[in-house]
Parts: sequence; structure tokens; C-alpha cells
Amino acid sequence: MDKACEMRYRMMDSPLGEIEISGCEQGLHEIRLRGGKTPDAGPTEAPTLPELLGRPEEMTEPLVQCVAWLDAYFHEPEVLPGLPLPAIHHPVFQRDSFTAQVLWKLLEAVKFGDTVSYQQLAALAGNPRAARAVGGAMRSNPVPILIPCHRVVCSSGAVGNYSGGLATKEWLLAHEGRLPGKPTSPGGARPAATGRRARGGPQPAGRDCVRAGVSV
Repeated sequence: MDKACEMRYRMMDSPLGEIEISGCEQGLHEIRLRGGKTPDAGPTEAPTLPELLGRPEEMTEPLVQCVAWLDAYFHEPEVLPGLPLPAIHHPVFQRDSFTAQVLWKLLEAVKFGDTVSYQQLAALAGNPRAARAVGGAMRSNPVPILIPCHRVVCSSGAVGNYSGGLATKEWLLAHEGRLPGKPTSPGGARPAATGRRARGGPQPAGRDCVRAGVSV
């Protein structure tokens, strides 16, 4: 974070509970899933409008755009392609690193309704052997949902772990129509290793999940 960054914060309600958004004039810094709700009712029971929580304060343009984007994500996902993405100004993205490269590639290539395996994402980022590093990049993601680390799953089709909790990841994938199932090979990546589709109950982790040791 730049010393000159004057941070602004906004809390908004969502089907998953409270979400805290922070950022400066130059871009977002973090999206934090604070929870407070059990995401087991299904996406169709989302409220129709976002409820902004906490003390009103001047909002930067990136925060305004992020609130609008998240509102559309939960309630009108079909309009997402036409919405501007807020700028991101977290230090992770200010460095030329594999983590930043993977996160940008995930944002660019894996759209609403798609999933990708750790190995596929490593290949998309230019290093097919870096599934473990991809897992580390997902753990470092400061803006979940916007950069969709929930769409990164095991090659077997198993959901894998998630920093926001397994129930949250399953809710997000179900909201996007991608639970259960196999990775969808976005961006022309090679299909993931073969395996059975989920038929209820847990699945064994794919090899890439085991290698990555992920909790994303």
C-alpha cells in the first residue's frame, strides 16, 4: 500500500452476509467476506437490492464501481459483461510476480459459469507444472469474487477448499450453475484429467489439488 493512499471503507450486505470493501482513489485494496449468514438457502433467495451498512462516507470511484459490480453479480449476472471493472491497487498487483500474473489471468480467462483446475490455470499462466504456486496465488487473492478464485477447482471436479469456507464456495459455484461438474477448460486450456462427475457427497481430490495443498 502506498503511504499516500487515503483509505475508504464500505460494508454491504449480500446473500453471503456482510462484505467489507476497502480502497483508495487509485483502486480497490481488499474485499473481505465477513459472513454472518449461512449460505445454504440457494442463490434464488438473494435480496433484490444491496444494503450498505455502516457510517456513510465519501466513496471513491473504485468503491462505487465495486458495489455496483457485486450487486450485479448477486442479482443480475447477465449485465456483468457491460459493467466496468474497478481498478485494483493492492500491493500484490504492483509487483511483477507469478502470483499477480496468475490472478490477472484468472480474471481475464475464467468467466461467470466457467471453472478451471489448478493445473489448467498454471498452464494458462505459462507454467503447467506450477499447480502448487497457483494454490499459493489463490490464497493471496485480496479481492475474492471479483477475481474469482472460487472458480478454481480440482481436476477431478471436487470443489477444493476456500478461504471463505466450503459452504461459501459451493454457494458461489451453484449461483453460477457450475456445481457439480468438471472444469470447463476456459481459454482453450487442455481438459482436466478424466474423472467421474460428482454424484452427491464428497469427491476425491484431483492430483493438482493434492500437489497444491490448497485452501483458496
